Amino acid sequence: MRRRPAAFAAVLALAFASSAIADWRVVWTASPQPLWSGEFPLSTQVPDHFWRQTLRQSMRVALGGRRVRVMLSNEYGAQALRIGAAHLARAGRDGSVAAGSDRVLRFDGAHAATVPPGAILLSDPLELDVNALETLSVSLYLPEPTPPSTFHWDARQTAYVGAGDQTAAPAMQVDARLQARAFVRDILVDGGTRPRTVVAFGDSITDGNASTPDLDHRWPDFLAARLAPQNVVVLNAGISGARLLKTRMGDSALARFERDVLAQPGLASVIVLMGINDIAWPGHAFAPQEAPPRVADLIGAYRQLIARAHLRGVRVVGATLTPFEGALQGTPLEGYYRPERDALREAVNRWVRDSGEFDAVVDFDALLRDPQHPSRLRAGFDSGDHLHPGDAGYRAMADALDAATLFGATLSAPAARASR
Repeated sequence: MRRRPAAFAAVLALAFASSAIADWRVVWTASPQPLWSGEFPLSTQVPDHFWRQTLRQSMRVALGGRRVRVMLSNEYGAQALRIGAAHLARAGRDGSVAAGSDRVLRFDGAHAATVPPGAILLSDPLELDVNALETLSVSLYLPEPTPPSTFHWDARQTAYVGAGDQTAAPAMQVDARLQARAFVRDILVDGGTRPRTVVAFGDSITDGNASTPDLDHRWPDFLAARLAPQNVVVLNAGISGARLLKTRMGDSALARFERDVLAQPGLASVIVLMGINDIAWPGHAFAPQEAPPRVADLIGAYRQLIARAHLRGVRVVGATLTPFEGALQGTPLEGYYRPERDALREAVNRWVRDSGEFDAVVDFDALLRDPQHPSRLRAGFDSGDHLHPGDAGYRAMADALDAATLFGATLSAPAARASR
């Protein structure tokens, strides 16, 4: 049975309760997902297990600091996750690390660690000056047969696998490359000043599907680069295949909102872009037996997210759902678009725009649609699959989010809700 981290928020709250670590902030995250079974149309893109192998993964942080910690996750594991060794460094090219930057990650002073099933594990602090928008590398040695039961499917970042303990190797002897992540959940830094945090909460369009791998060209990446000089952290809590109401490629929005969004320290606002998979999956290869949702079902989910965020004093920005006529045509997954599904999307978008229930709205639909054919993506913004924007489209999405939308004020104004 799949395990869920019921106490995740409480663990994070305790981790940040002490004044000695009050300035720790999450500056990179990848929302965890459980593995799915073989009958699902998409492959997991990961091996059955790692064994006596090193897994090296890189991630670009939003802001820098003087000290670093790493959060490991075994939230969906059915067995203990054994870490034989772990290192952190500045990332180099093709799986290498920058000279002089390698540091041993310790856990309660030890080089090795065990993460129980369903649990997370926070590393000890280590000294390393990290710059904003710098790419770090985390290397894990997995000495026992270890299924990647807690992973992130759509990394858009190459991970490297090699035999033996190569955690301290400046350049790995690489046996395999992956486009998925495993076990690394968060990077945290202690930077002294307290930033405001924005979380992008969405599906594959937020996860950056179809953006160029290894270039950090997801729309939250572009937004993070623009806002870093204003001491703003942008975190990407997108999961490809995510839905508001149901679980498959990751828990539903309603189930993971606390862990992936509200538990983030310093949270000021969240951008919600989700719902197209709820609309398009039923009756498609992804969910052939499901009935389509009602508009009221989707609105009810949005209202729950808004209410829960407002309980924490968090601003909620609603995003309209983007056009998708012709999506995935010519692939084994064609049939994603139907006119009745698009009518449901338009009904949802009218409510997002006109209800006044979100604190602000960003109209990604109006931004990305073809003026001559509004149910399709504009050619210059389309990745080619007619569902996901390409790099230019993702940049335009980030550019559409200004300070007034995100914070209700200019970036130079005091932030009453900058930290909790």
